[in-house]
Amino acid sequence: MRQCEEQTFETIDGTSIFYRHWPATAGAGDRAIVLLHRGHEHSGRLQHLVDELDLPSYAMFAWDARGHGRTPGRRGYAPSVGTLVKDLDTFVRDVIVPQGIPIENIAVVGQSVGSVLAAAWVHDYAPKIRCMVLAAPAFKIKLYVPFARPALAILHRLFGDFTIQSYVKANYLTHDRNRITGFRSDPLITRAISVRVLLDLYGTAARVVKDAQAIQTPTQLLISGSDFVVHKNPQSDFFERLGSAIKESHELKGFYHDTLGERDRYLAVNKAREFILRMFSQPYQQPSLCDADSRGATREEFERLSRPLRASSPSAITFSAIKAGLRTGGRLSDGIRLGLETGFDSGATLDYVYGNRASGITPLGTLIDWFYINSIGWRGIRIRKQHLERLLTRTIAELQSEMPIRIVDIAAGYGRYVLDSMNGHTTAVDRILLRDYSEDNVKRGAALIAERGVQRVARFERGDAFDRASLGAIQPCPTIGVVSGLYELFPDNDAVRQSLGGLADAIPPRGFLIYTGQPWHPQLEFIARTLTSHREHKPWIMRRRTQAELDQLVEAAGFQKIDQLTDDWGIFTVSLARRVAA
Repeated sequence: MRQCEEQTFETIDGTSIFYRHWPATAGAGDRAIVLLHRGHEHSGRLQHLVDELDLPSYAMFAWDARGHGRTPGRRGYAPSVGTLVKDLDTFVRDVIVPQGIPIENIAVVGQSVGSVLAAAWVHDYAPKIRCMVLAAPAFKIKLYVPFARPALAILHRLFGDFTIQSYVKANYLTHDRNRITGFRSDPLITRAISVRVLLDLYGTAARVVKDAQAIQTPTQLLISGSDFVVHKNPQSDFFERLGSAIKESHELKGFYHDTLGERDRYLAVNKAREFILRMFSQPYQQPSLCDADSRGATREEFERLSRPLRASSPSAITFSAIKAGLRTGGRLSDGIRLGLETGFDSGATLDYVYGNRASGITPLGTLIDWFYINSIGWRGIRIRKQHLERLLTRTIAELQSEMPIRIVDIAAGYGRYVLDSMNGHTTAVDRILLRDYSEDNVKRGAALIAERGVQRVARFERGDAFDRASLGAIQPCPTIGVVSGLYELFPDNDAVRQSLGGLADAIPPRGFLIYTGQPWHPQLEFIARTLTSHREHKPWIMRRRTQAELDQLVEAAGFQKIDQLTDDWGIFTVSLARRVAA
């Protein structure tokens, strides 16, 4: 039995997470495997896997996820599945990598819910790990009771979060008598689960399965052939859509849900071990996505959205009716009317959404506006603003002891989020330069600077965010660059390369870049078919960039990504990168 060290780490919201670390007993100690337990379980139940994988040159890490095992807090609860995914990102970046283990030398082995967290992390954050093994991923749980999920959703909406008890019995998980006995007697087994987490798990899993093409990480899928707990069809759909050039799927006949804890688990464990060794036997490779604007799934999606629908099709009739509604009764809403006049992606619309105050003509108009500004996309935009401010505040604190704080936002809109971030930090900032191509945005942004009384350090000017020479010539040179909500609006990568190149020319080594992305959006077709852009009031059609594609463009320009924040729906990301020496 390999001996483990027991420690804790702190998440970004201050929660203390318990984890176990089994140091490597051979080799250089620069390789690691992260083990993610099933729902209801904990890291102590993974000792057998550490030993049976028989990989002495690999350090092993396993946590007790929030609400489980020896991690404190309400049993079975987490604020969201997105929070758990960010916890995993923090675990790897802040605990494992600092121990001299490059992220390219990390593999992840997940089971059930742990597999969903691993897949969501790789999809949303695009970490450059070596590979992952997903055993019986809980992409869709069997609830057995008819209409259980919609009923739970209604009850959750009416009464808020509450806890239910798992129906799963130990003998439905494995044929291994010792594992059954251990499950029944272990006081750290958590039978409870938050309804919010359960519903969120369904939503996250459905999104990851639908957009699995975005995942480029080498992946092995282990499917239990007689699984009473989760459905197999979503697992097969995930594998079919998986974008990884290296992928393999194995169905283990007669296995119950605890794939890596079954009586004949050597069949599964050996496959996982062989796959991991094979992936580490060759240098780390990552497919280039910098030309994804000209070929690939997101390009095909963009072209499909750009083509008009057949006029008599049900979709065309539906979207035409929605557009007519927006242009008639929708005008009672102040937000919709502003979007129709200036474009739904304009700086004016964004500033209105940030305000988050419903208003309109008549009470009906205010009600319409409330639904409008609380659509999932606009809720995500407001969270993106919070994430921008959080990373900007952190960056200022980290950088001020190294070099002057000079901030440039190359497409600032009205510049509200940058100025909001300055609350309490004005004295630490030497200069703020806000730029935008729109004269109206420049005028309104300058008025906002005057209103805040920060003319001493801030100014607004007109500038082209895609003019490399103009960006590179900014003086004095900025030490923090911000690009928010810009690249998502332009499908081609050449312009993005010019923009990032200009920022790289301007920002000195050790300076920072904060950039946003939109790797996923559940309303992409609705937006393309019904809303207009500020650019000549044409349809607002977006090409999604996967997080991996966006990060590669940033890295090619000379920046190294060091952190990322993502909303719970995986729609908007805010990333932090540091300029590396040429």
